[in-house]
Amino acid sequence: MTIRVLIADDQAMVRAGFTMILAAEDDIEVVAEAADGMQAVELAERHRPDVVLMDIRMPRLDGLEALRHLTRPGTVDPPKVVVATTFDDDEYVHRALHDGACGFLIKDSGPALLVEAVRAAASGEALISPSITVRLLGSLNSAVTARRTAQGALSARELDLVRLVARGRTNAEIAAELSISVGTVKTHLGNVQSKLSARNRVEIAAWAWETGLMNSQ
Repeated sequence: MTIRVLIADDQAMVRAGFTMILAAEDDIEVVAEAADGMQAVELAERHRPDVVLMDIRMPRLDGLEALRHLTRPGTVDPPKVVVATTFDDDEYVHRALHDGACGFLIKDSGPALLVEAVRAAASGEALISPSITVRLLGSLNSAVTARRTAQGALSARELDLVRLVARGRTNAEIAAELSISVGTVKTHLGNVQSKLSARNRVEIAAWAWETGLMNSQ
């Protein structure tokens, strides 16, 4: 199944760079490019992409307003929106995730994380760039506090995986560091999500930082 992507950014070089990275993947197709938020909304309604890569600061309509329009209540089959920006301001992150973004990337995160963020969004998951301050993660879901005692339920290998997730590693990077297959990484992630009652890797990362796991190495 091909993931259809719309790229919205007011810089032509950024759009070209993202397109080149994503078009190199067999399962991803860039169906349209928008130079501002208004055009992003128009092209999203026309092309019905699976995922929109959305910059924040754009003319006519900024990315956050465009995000709210695309994910507004009552929208039929809204696209998954991944915010990709040079700004990691706390308010931007909170607003984007609160308004329905399925990921938040800093543009210098690298090609691997960009591709994984698109795939994660398309599959209903969320991925946040590791360069974004981790203190934000704990505030995304108050249920994190209720999971503080769950650490004992995780195996040593699962705890190693959780630490890498919390540091923003992609599945491929985790597989390489732990000398296991990407398929095994996905299996472990599924088990961890079940044990922690976490909806996605963002909440796994939140749990790791909230519980002090990252300070216990």
